[in-house]
Amino acid sequence: MVPTKEDVLSIFKSTGALLEGHFLLSSGLHSPNYFQCAKVLQYPKYLTMLCEPIAAHFANAQIQVVISPALGGVVVGTEVGRLLGVRTIFAERADGIMTLRRGFELQPTERCLIVEDVVTTGGSVREVMKIVEEHNAVVAGVGFIVDRSNGKVKLSDNQFSLLQMDVVAYQPDDLPPELARLPAIKPGSRPKPQLP
Repeated sequence: MVPTKEDVLSIFKSTGALLEGHFLLSSGLHSPNYFQCAKVLQYPKYLTMLCEPIAAHFANAQIQVVISPALGGVVVGTEVGRLLGVRTIFAERADGIMTLRRGFELQPTERCLIVEDVVTTGGSVREVMKIVEEHNAVVAGVGFIVDRSNGKVKLSDNQFSLLQMDVVAYQPDDLPPELARLPAIKPGSRPKPQLP
């Protein structure tokens, strides 16, 4: 059974994974809300519950490998790969560039599912898509747990997200006064973007 939007939000709230305050997102945008998926995914029952619908959506897509951007997508990608019974790898940053390391490889024409935990602008997923294309493999789909853009970010014709929400995000020079008064926290896995 696919969890409803209310179910997913309830899980995030009960595990302390839906944070409120002033957050600097990996995209460089600022938001009063932050989804800390790692706090949810530390519980095996929630990990499986949130990944099963992603795996089910792509069950007939002839996926051969699941690839995720490190660090946030690794746990989700590994579980989705386990559920699909396929190899799982991840891309990570080296000198600020998303790349394959640790002996991971993609073969030409290999059908890849890119999996991420949370998407706001889709920047990390696009970087992984570029890696797949550079290896002459195929992006067969993109899946993630939370779509903070509420469907506005379109990364693939075969795209699936468990939870779509229009979470408010602001440019650094356009913060509302109530948010600007709070210190910005960077809870994610990527280093804080350098401001010009």
